[in-house]
Amino acid sequence: MSRVCHTKFQIIKCTDDRSCNFENSGEDKLHLLLESDVYNRVHYAKLKFVEAMLKKYFVLSWFVIITALVVVITQWFPIIEKHAREKPPATVFSNADNANVEKPCTNDHVEWRDAQTIESVEIAAAPACEPDNPYTIATAVKGTNNVSMMTLMESHLAQDAVVMGKDLDGDGDPDEIHIKLEVVELNGFSPDGDYLMNTYNIAPGLQPSLWVFAPKMQGMAVKNFNSRVAHPLLRAPSPVIRVEQGDKVFITLENTHYLPHTIHLHGVDHPWLTAAGHDNDGMEEHAVFPGKQHTYEIQPRHAGTMLYHCHVQTAQHFMMGLNGMIIVEENAPNNWVQTFNIGAGQVRHSAVNVKKNYDQEYDLHYQSLDKQLTKIPQEANDPRLISQRMSRDYNMSESHENYFLLNGHSFPYTLRDAMIIAGENERIKLHIANLQRSPIAVHFHGHKATIMAYDGVDAPLGLQLTRDVFDISPAQRLDLSLTTQNDGLHSYGAGLWMFHDHVPTGTTTDGMEPGGNMAILAYKNLLDEQGMPKMHDELFNDVFNKEYYAKQRPIWANGDFANFFGDAGKVIPNYTELIAFCTVIGLLIGAFILTLRIYLQNKNHEKD
Repeated sequence: MSRVCHTKFQIIKCTDDRSCNFENSGEDKLHLLLESDVYNRVHYAKLKFVEAMLKKYFVLSWFVIITALVVVITQWFPIIEKHAREKPPATVFSNADNANVEKPCTNDHVEWRDAQTIESVEIAAAPACEPDNPYTIATAVKGTNNVSMMTLMESHLAQDAVVMGKDLDGDGDPDEIHIKLEVVELNGFSPDGDYLMNTYNIAPGLQPSLWVFAPKMQGMAVKNFNSRVAHPLLRAPSPVIRVEQGDKVFITLENTHYLPHTIHLHGVDHPWLTAAGHDNDGMEEHAVFPGKQHTYEIQPRHAGTMLYHCHVQTAQHFMMGLNGMIIVEENAPNNWVQTFNIGAGQVRHSAVNVKKNYDQEYDLHYQSLDKQLTKIPQEANDPRLISQRMSRDYNMSESHENYFLLNGHSFPYTLRDAMIIAGENERIKLHIANLQRSPIAVHFHGHKATIMAYDGVDAPLGLQLTRDVFDISPAQRLDLSLTTQNDGLHSYGAGLWMFHDHVPTGTTTDGMEPGGNMAILAYKNLLDEQGMPKMHDELFNDVFNKEYYAKQRPIWANGDFANFFGDAGKVIPNYTELIAFCTVIGLLIGAFILTLRIYLQNKNHEKD
């Protein structure tokens, strides 16, 4: 059986199915040419028909293909990435390293919690987890020049940190007080390595740079030779200073810092010039430069809760932490006041008139930090660079408050040293100062307190308001009387009652809640042996973890409901649907390529 094969260049007669041979006879050639011509015409006609159909239905065909593609994508693609409501993903349970979990209470100095008498100074009990050093308290009351060498060494205060002078009015207590303060940087840059020095955590894992006034101290700024942690005397906030009405007080700023500073005695009765005619108001034009010192002189005639702060580049230095309370106590016989209350909080040796009217006394210092500002000292060790970045590059009008502190800490560290610890039927005096940039609204759960003084001025009877929320503007102070009498008004009974700033951001730490200035008004019978609130174990497991405030760990990551509130894992795709989807996409792409190829072949044939 023979068949005709043709190519573009030659005509071939095939004698069988496997081979084709050239024929040389004229008749055969003519016959083959005629057959080939017929074949070519038919083939060409078919191609022209296909081309005509493609041209006629080109738009329609591609409309169908694109529509099919859109339908496939919109209908099948959501199946590959399902929403949790359609097919909930598995929960990823926390596998946090135990090294990141802290003990709620360090329990370092259990012996400091007891009531005791040192150098004839009666020091009240402090059930809190981290009580103040009683030797520092005794030395702050008697003066560094009136205590034994052992007490002075245990206090860690320098020999001239607080020196008591003469009893000018003969009432049994000193009336000349010489105080020396230094400026300390916490969490600052180290030129020796990629780490911070004088470290001070405001919450688990959080170490913003801080500047504070501190009593002049002896020894190292760190705990020991092998530590970078700041000495307990060097902490936020700047210490509360107490003096007596009418005392001659000399406050010397020894500027141990690398930038200039001053001390402005905000609200405190003081002359504009010292006796020698030098600046006494602490303004920027009379800055105390590094390595220099200046003494401010006061003899306050008015008692009340006041402030002191740096007034050089006030916006930045104030927000870095250079501020504190100064409380002028009413004059009374044998009134040895506690000159320094390190870290604020409980006053363990109250003034005579406070003891007459109150069972306890607490200082509450509210402040906030901008993490953009506080990181500047951590990025350079050159004062020129820090000054430039802080005063020119940093824009206070664009600043934010990221960290909210009560007595130098954010929750949960406020539970260590900033709780109010009470018994039933007590009357407690509270000194509250707002030293942050924004207003606060201090709210007590389960209690209503009464305002006794505004900005250091006793409130008349008509303004002694009893309420549970207290609005305090920046730099303002309130003295409150808090009663724990269970009468349905002043107190609702014993409990672990939260108190906090009711401005929503106040209870956050860089956006994470619980955090910020949250604390607890705790009744003594509801504290454990370490001074921590009972019934909080599960919460402690979450928040005493630096991963939580680094935003790497969800709250309620442990316990019975961890499956509901842990991090959601990834959804596993349906591989059958995925393969089908890819197959359809492949077919559509193949159809496009085939159509394009036919079209191009037809074009080439026309050219030939």
